[in-house]
Amino acid sequence: MIIMNEKIKAAEVELTGVNGEKLGIVPTADALAMARKLKVDLVCTSLFSSPPPCKLIAAGAAKQEQQQNKRPAKELKVKEIRLTPHIEDHDYEVKRSQAERILRSGNAVLLNVAVKGKEGTIAKALLERLLQDLTACGRKKTGIQLSGKQAAVQLDPLV
Repeated sequence: MIIMNEKIKAAEVELTGVNGEKLGIVPTADALAMARKLKVDLVCTSLFSSPPPCKLIAAGAAKQEQQQNKRPAKELKVKEIRLTPHIEDHDYEVKRSQAERILRSGNAVLLNVAVKGKEGTIAKALLERLLQDLTACGRKKTGIQLSGKQAAVQLDPLV
């Protein structure tokens, strides 16, 4: 919630000008008069200090800024692609293009390779090859994690 203009009840405020210059501690009535004269809004930036810090901001800009802050950032969806260590070339290309399409659409990809026995090194090499092929559209968020029955790495889109 933004406290602006006449809603500021403090006797005096620590005022910052339109261009960010410090104007010092000023009576609230004088700060409001200055805001009216410059055709700007007087906006309180914090209620937790005395005197409260206030800024002179272009009319309507404070409300617009508050509206932008309310909009949630796009949540990143993580799509999983499962592979096996002994994958054929054609299947590899299909999985690579799937991952590329997902990354270009703005979602993250979790590449997961099922590991049996001593296939860990093969799985790690496969993931490194995929990471190399997908550098144009994604960057790795985590390193390659090799644990028990799987090897995995997450790629985030380049935005």
